Amino acid sequence: MLKWALIFFIISLVAGVFGFTGIAAGAAAVAKILFYIAVVLFLVFLVLGLMAVKAVK
Repeated sequence: MLKWALIFFIISLVAGVFGFTGIAAGAAAVAKILFYIAVVLFLVFLVLGLMAVKAVK
């Protein structure tokens, strides 16, 4: 998911350089949403992993 966020960020940068501001804004919005989803999933799995380690001990 983080890979897709990076791809949309690069698309946004390229579109902004060429003057396609509408496309750049849309791609940046998608990249931001995907990044936040990736961060939330990372935190959820981190907490689950820490809880599993405590359960094993």
